[in-house]
Amino acid sequence: MSAAPNDNVPARSADLQPPKGGSYAPVPLETLRELDGIELFRKIMAGDLPGAPIAEIMNMWIHEVEPGRVVFAGRPDLQHYNPIGSVHGGYAGTMLDSCMSCAVQSLLPRGMGYITLEYKVSLVRAISHKTGTVYAEGKAIQVGSRVGTAEGRIVDAGGKILATGTTTCLIFPI
Repeated sequence: MSAAPNDNVPARSADLQPPKGGSYAPVPLETLRELDGIELFRKIMAGDLPGAPIAEIMNMWIHEVEPGRVVFAGRPDLQHYNPIGSVHGGYAGTMLDSCMSCAVQSLLPRGMGYITLEYKVSLVRAISHKTGTVYAEGKAIQVGSRVGTAEGRIVDAGGKILATGTTTCLIFPI
């Protein structure tokens, strides 16, 4: 992943808002077993399945999905601030954990799941409510039968890198 701003990043809106009327709840395990990873995300995006409850709290949503690549969009707001006047680093951490692990999950077949074993985040620039919509893109690096790895980055609408990360996920039957 290049650290150069605007590196293959399409122009995006700083004013994008989350989809209206979405529901949020854990997807039942029986449903998860019946879907491969990419099917799961396409159904969530279409509104056929609920979004993750954390997505509502974080004001983020799945914006783009393809096998091995998942992009979340998010709108940081004052509710995400820490006491020193900027968006808490946990906001970037949560967005990166989500996009990177979902990139791994997007390549999993039916009946397989994952859990994040570890992830690393580097905060590059401050994020505020004035930043507008941010985009967290996760790309799978390697997905095997037991372990998956991915990398991610958060950019603003102009493509400036705000944070980067890597993850390792444990893969198992569900």
